[in-house]
Amino acid sequence: MKKNQLVTLGKHIDILSGCAFPSSGFNRNNGVPLIRIRDILSGKTETYYEGSYDLKYLIKKGDLLVGMDGDFNREYWKGTDALLNQRVCKITPNPETLDKNFLYHFLQKELDKIHATTDVVTVKHLSVKKIQDIKIRLPSLKEQKRIAAILDKADAIRQKREQAIKLADDFLRAKFLEMFGTPANNIHRFPKGTIRDLVDSVNYGTSAKASIDSGEYPILRMGNITYQGRWDFTDLKYLDLSVKEKDKYLVKEGDLLFNRTNSKELVGKTAVYEEDRPMAFAGYLIRVRPNSIGNNYYISGYLNSIHGKITLMNMCKSIVGMANINAQELQNIEILIPPKHLQDEYEIIYKKIKKGLSIYDKSAMQLQLLASNLSNKYFM
Repeated sequence: MKKNQLVTLGKHIDILSGCAFPSSGFNRNNGVPLIRIRDILSGKTETYYEGSYDLKYLIKKGDLLVGMDGDFNREYWKGTDALLNQRVCKITPNPETLDKNFLYHFLQKELDKIHATTDVVTVKHLSVKKIQDIKIRLPSLKEQKRIAAILDKADAIRQKREQAIKLADDFLRAKFLEMFGTPANNIHRFPKGTIRDLVDSVNYGTSAKASIDSGEYPILRMGNITYQGRWDFTDLKYLDLSVKEKDKYLVKEGDLLFNRTNSKELVGKTAVYEEDRPMAFAGYLIRVRPNSIGNNYYISGYLNSIHGKITLMNMCKSIVGMANINAQELQNIEILIPPKHLQDEYEIIYKKIKKGLSIYDKSAMQLQLLASNLSNKYFM
């Protein structure tokens, strides 16, 4: 086989389709664990099969499985020995030509392509032939293993970063609760007020049309704020602003942005802007600047706390469709008014935690770039 030649996947794999075990043998306690489509991603099952079976259907930890209905997911089996039920298949690569981890990283993108072009009546179905007909570019086994190792490392760093972010979020929520409590319990007996008492200005963003590839300023939209109160700059559009519009529609470091229109589950997403480059902000966002007794990190900390999220949800619980919290309603939200030095102390803690996360960000960005380049080269 020529180096990097485009070949048919079916020539380099064996596919074992699951068995249609009689449902009369299904139960929750006795027999052998049974892998159904819904179990592929979790790697665990609550279904057992009691009855006779062929040993070829016994799946081991590390076997590569694909769901043949629904979303067409591929995953290594992470559980104990279990039986392969119908509409799930096991794929075994030829070890002389195809590295298993290389196949693992390659396969999901191809399955997603098939899924996107598959007609659906009630649920999408994947055939063995569709998998066999996939085209794959095969470098040498040594190169396959090198590529797979890089992609494995990128995945591991991404997972560690996600775990670190969750731990950081949990810590900050706990620290916020310890330092300030909530308006409901007010353990420190702080004065009660509203967000209005802590802000100097509140402004809506621009409704001007943005472009994918032209314009002086990136524009922040509701999708750029995550539910957890962080930023996602992967999908930015651009626009130009006149001199008069710049003061009105640009955000600077330290500004708070509040997502005023969204589903009732997501409305009220809040984050403090921390970049040193100016960006515009769209009309579905509200820009908040604090006064002399307020701190945006404290306001954001409250709105991203469990109590704050519940408050926002309750403001929209009777809404059907898109929910809206306007600037006046935002300012009317009840909040405790702790001393400014405590609000500033929380900001210091927040920034210290975020600085620690930047270690993962840098490593993840470098590896992700390399992984992306390799994927684009070998995975069409």
